[in-house]
Amino acid sequence: MKAIKLFAALTIFVFVATSCKNESESKAEKSVDQYVTYIDSVIKIEPEIAAEDWVDIEASAEFKKSEAQESLDAIDDRELLETKLESSSKKFDVYKEGVESKMEIAEGNSSSEVPLSKRLFGIVIGKDLNFNWVNKDNILTVYQNFVNTVSSNKKQYSREDWDEIKLLYEALDTRKNTVEKEGLSTKDNLKIAALKTEFGPMFKLNRMSAKSEENAEAKS
Repeated sequence: MKAIKLFAALTIFVFVATSCKNESESKAEKSVDQYVTYIDSVIKIEPEIAAEDWVDIEASAEFKKSEAQESLDAIDDRELLETKLESSSKKFDVYKEGVESKMEIAEGNSSSEVPLSKRLFGIVIGKDLNFNWVNKDNILTVYQNFVNTVSSNKKQYSREDWDEIKLLYEALDTRKNTVEKEGLSTKDNLKIAALKTEFGPMFKLNRMSAKSEENAEAKS
């Protein structure tokens, strides 16, 4: 009788374990397919058109990839799915280079006409410094784009530009405090902390340099 009960218990355990495994594998496959489908749709858009909404497009791509990777981490047999995910990721990286190239050309042709906030975030930020469009899913990408853009153009900014950059940065940081309470992941939070560490010294050094050049021009 005890043997029968033990056998029944083991059967139930195996069934539950198998069900969980199948559920995890199905979730992983679905997440990867969603990412692949999204990337295949995005790369069909003309780069000039994609550039207009690039912040949202890139944020969505990063979020879907992160979701897919997390689901893959939960299963053992993931080699084929990881290859599929990496293949789409490389497609997106190539496409991203093309879009950013178009954006750089556009900025070079009319950078003086485009508000600084538009160049930094992809949208115009009003005087109210509203960052409610930033959420736990796109905030890391927003910080990455911000720091990368500032780093790429740091020699071109005036002292007034750096003052505006500081205001925008502080407003983004304020929004981050709210986003943290809405479920910002520890992994993304650590990456943002690294970006903030990179931005701080860069801002201080280049603003001082821009101010010195401004003072020198005023004296000449």
